[in-house]
Amino acid sequence: MNARVFRDAYGVPHLRAGDPLALVYLQGTNAAADRAWQLELERRRFLGTSAAFLGAEAAGWDVFARQARLADTAQRCFEALDEQTRDWITAYVEGVNLALPGGAARAPEFAQTGLTLQEWEPWAPLGIWLAVHVLFAGFPSKLWRTHVARTLGDDKIDLFTSEGPRTAGSNGWMIPGSLSSSGQAIVAGDPHRYIESPGVYQQIRLSCPEYDVLGLAVPGIPGVAHFGHTGEVAWAITNAMADYQDLYAEQLRPAGPGLEALGPDGWKPARVHTEVVEVAAADPIEVEVIETERGPVIVNDSTRTISIRYPPRVTGRLGFEVIPKLLQATTVADIDAAVGDWVEPVNVILAADTAGGLLHRTAGLVPRRHGDNMLRVVPAWEADHQWDGWHDPMPRETVDGPAVMANARELAASLGVEFAAPHRSRRIRELVSSQSSWSVAEMPSIHQDTYLGSAASVLDLLAGLEELSPEAVALRTELLGWDRRMDATSSTASSYAAIRKALVSRLADHFGVLEDAQVPEVFVPWMDVLTHVSYAVENLLTTDLIPDVNVSWLAREALEEVAARKRRPPWGETHQLAPLHALRGPVFAPGEEPFDLGLSGDHHCVMSTSSLPGLTDVCVRGSAARYAWDLADRSASRWVVPLGASGVLGDPHHHDQLPLWLRGELAPIVTEWDRLEREDRSFTHEIEGFGTVAIVEADPSRDLDLIHGWVTGDRASFWGMGELSRDEIAATYEFLDSVPTHHVYVVRLDGVPVGLLHTYDPQADPVGAAYEIRAGDIGAHLLVAPGDPRPGFTGNLLRAIGRFVFVHLGHPRLVAEPDTRNERAVDRLYRSGFTIGPEVKITLPDGTTKTAQLGFLTAERFLS
Repeated sequence: MNARVFRDAYGVPHLRAGDPLALVYLQGTNAAADRAWQLELERRRFLGTSAAFLGAEAAGWDVFARQARLADTAQRCFEALDEQTRDWITAYVEGVNLALPGGAARAPEFAQTGLTLQEWEPWAPLGIWLAVHVLFAGFPSKLWRTHVARTLGDDKIDLFTSEGPRTAGSNGWMIPGSLSSSGQAIVAGDPHRYIESPGVYQQIRLSCPEYDVLGLAVPGIPGVAHFGHTGEVAWAITNAMADYQDLYAEQLRPAGPGLEALGPDGWKPARVHTEVVEVAAADPIEVEVIETERGPVIVNDSTRTISIRYPPRVTGRLGFEVIPKLLQATTVADIDAAVGDWVEPVNVILAADTAGGLLHRTAGLVPRRHGDNMLRVVPAWEADHQWDGWHDPMPRETVDGPAVMANARELAASLGVEFAAPHRSRRIRELVSSQSSWSVAEMPSIHQDTYLGSAASVLDLLAGLEELSPEAVALRTELLGWDRRMDATSSTASSYAAIRKALVSRLADHFGVLEDAQVPEVFVPWMDVLTHVSYAVENLLTTDLIPDVNVSWLAREALEEVAARKRRPPWGETHQLAPLHALRGPVFAPGEEPFDLGLSGDHHCVMSTSSLPGLTDVCVRGSAARYAWDLADRSASRWVVPLGASGVLGDPHHHDQLPLWLRGELAPIVTEWDRLEREDRSFTHEIEGFGTVAIVEADPSRDLDLIHGWVTGDRASFWGMGELSRDEIAATYEFLDSVPTHHVYVVRLDGVPVGLLHTYDPQADPVGAAYEIRAGDIGAHLLVAPGDPRPGFTGNLLRAIGRFVFVHLGHPRLVAEPDTRNERAVDRLYRSGFTIGPEVKITLPDGTTKTAQLGFLTAERFLS
C-alpha cells in the first residue's frame, strides 16, 4: 500500500500507509505540515518555556508547568509504556521532527515571535496531553472554595456551586438501532472547550491494512483518542467531571542543604532544585521546584505552601497504550477492554457497534480518599487525607434505550462534587425521545437546539416583581412570552442576556470581600468573583445562605435598567465568536472578506456557546467539534470543526468550515479514495538559459522501465543495484513507495527524463546512525541519466533540487553521503557549497557496509 496523504474538499487529511508505524509517522508529518505553530506552542507549554517567545503574560503558566513537573511526569509515563507503544509514539515524533521545519516556514507566528525549532523528545506527545488536560478537572476550584470558607465561613463553602463546568464540557448522545431509520445505532455530540485558533481537534482518517479509522485527533498526539469510527464500532466521550487531583497544605522546614515536609509519619525529605524561566523582553524568573511525598508544590509564598497530587505523577501512567488499541477495535467489547487502562482525563464513554452492541461507562483513574479532599485544600500531615486505592470498578450503565452524556450528575456522581447543571442533559433526552426514526442527517436539529432551560430561574423571579415602570412591565411581558430560545436573530434573547448581566453585576457587588485572593498568576481566573457569580446565579437566586441580599430588589433594578435603555439589537450582534490565539491573531487574513461571526446559543443550551454573563456577550467557549457517527454507513457520517483543517492563516482551509459551524451544520465525510485528491509533492522550477526542471513523484509501475535502465547502468555502479533483476528492482521501488520516510522522483528537463532523485528521512535510514541528526534533516541521492556531457548540466539540476528541498519542502539542511570511491560525487559536494563532514562507515540494509563522505548543505547557505 502506498504511503500517501489525500485531502477532501475541506482539506481534511486522509492518510494511508502500509503498516501502523508507517501510518503514525505519516500522521506526525501531516500534523507538522498543517499545525506547526500549534504543535511547537503546545510542546513549549509542557516544557515551561513558552514565555521565552510569548513574553511576560505566559510566565505564570511556565512557572506552574515547572513546579508541577509536567515534563518529568511525561518522561516517566513514556518510559513506563510497553516497547510497542513507545515505538509507535516515537514514529509519530520522528514524523513531526522531519516535517516541522517545513510547516514552520508556512506559519507566520514563527517569524512574529522569533521562535526557533528544537528536536522533539520522544515523550513530547505525553507532555502535550498533560499540559492540555492538567487543569481539566478544575483543581483550582479547591483554592476558590478554601478562600470562600476562610473568608465567609465553612457553611458558605458551596455557596457558589454552579453545577456547571468552567474548564470543559460536552454533549453526547447515542440513539440505538431501534430508534433509527437504518436499524443501526447513531453516536453524536460535540465536545465543548475554549475555541482556539488553531482548533484543539483535527479531523483525520488513518488507514492501513490493520485498520481504517475516521476521527478527531488532537494535534501533537498520535492516533485518535476521544472520537472515532472504525467502520464496525464508533465511540465518543465527554468529561466525567470527576475529581481526581488533590491539593495539600504543606509544612516545610530546612534540613541541611535541603528541605523536609511534615506528613502523617512525621518529617520526611522533600526534593528541591532550582530552574529558570526565560521571559522575552523581561528578566528571567528563578523557580524553586519542590516535591514532597504528596506531590509537587505549586503554591509557595509567605502565607502558605500547597502541593498537588495527581494520578499520572503517582502512577507513572497516562493511558497512552489505550490509543492504538482503540484504532484496532471492532466491537464495543474491544472499546470496553481498552479504556479499562485509561488514566487522565476521566471520561464518560459511549460506543456502539454494527452487531448491536452498546456501551455507556466511565474510564480513568480516581483515588479513594476523604470527602474533604474533593472540596478544598487539606492538611498534608493528617492521615485521614491520604489516598486509599482507586475507584474500581468504574461506574457503568446497561443501555436499554437512548443514552445521553452531558457532564451532569448521573453516571459519574460518585466520582466528583460539582457537575454540569442538568439543563443540557434533560433537553437532549427530551429531543432524542421526541421521535422513533432518527437519521444522521437529522442530528443537526439536536446540535442546533437553543432552548435555554436555565432561564426559568431569572424569569420566575421577574414574574413576581411589583411596582414596576410601564417600560419594565412591557419588557417583562415580552420576556414571559418568549420561547426561551437564544437565537442569533432574537432581540428578546438579547434583552434577557442584558437583564441577566445586570443582575449578576449587582450580585457580585455583595461579595467584594472575596476580591484580591492571593494566588499564583495561573490560578487568577479561578478566583474571579464576577465569573463565579455568573455561573452560580441559579443557586444564588434560591439559596438561604445570603439572607442579607434582597435578590428581588436586585432583579427589579436590573429589569428597570434594561427597560430604560434603547432597544437591544439581536443576540448575534453582541454574541460574537472570538477564537483564542496565543498572539491574538485574526481569523481573517489581510485581503480576505470577513463575514459575520454572530452566534446562537448560550452556556446552558444544547448549542452551548459560552460567554461570561456578568462581563461580556462575546463567546470564547463552545463546540470544539461536532460529529455524528452512522453505524449503518460510515460514509453517511458527518462532522465539523469551528475553523478548518489548516492552522495557517491565509490557507484556503484555515476557516472554510466556520460558516457551517456557526449555523450548527455538519460537513460530509468522503470515504471513497478515488473521490479524494492525492497530495502532490511535485515541483517545477524554470532556470533561465537552461529550461524548466520538473521534479515529479515516481510511479513504480509507470516508470519501472526507465528506473531499471538507469539504476542497472554503468553510471549507477555505486548504487549497488547493477546485478538486480527487473522484478527485484520493481520490488525495491514498490517498497520505497510504501513507506512515508523515503520518496522517489523522476527529474525532467523540458519534459524529458534526465535523472532520478531519492529523498529520505535520516531518522529512518542507516546514515542516521553515523551522525548527529538535526530536526528537519533530509537526505538525498541523485542519479543523472546517461547522455552526452553538457556544461553546467548537473549544477543546474542541483540548483533546482535545492529549491525543491529548501523552499518547496521547507527542510533546513540537506545531507549527502556518497561512497568515497565515487570521486565525481564527492567533488560535486565541494563545488556545490556543502560543508564536508567526516568519512563514516554505514551499514546497509543487506548487511554490507560502505565508506561514505558526509556532506551538509543548509538552506541559509544555499539561498544566500
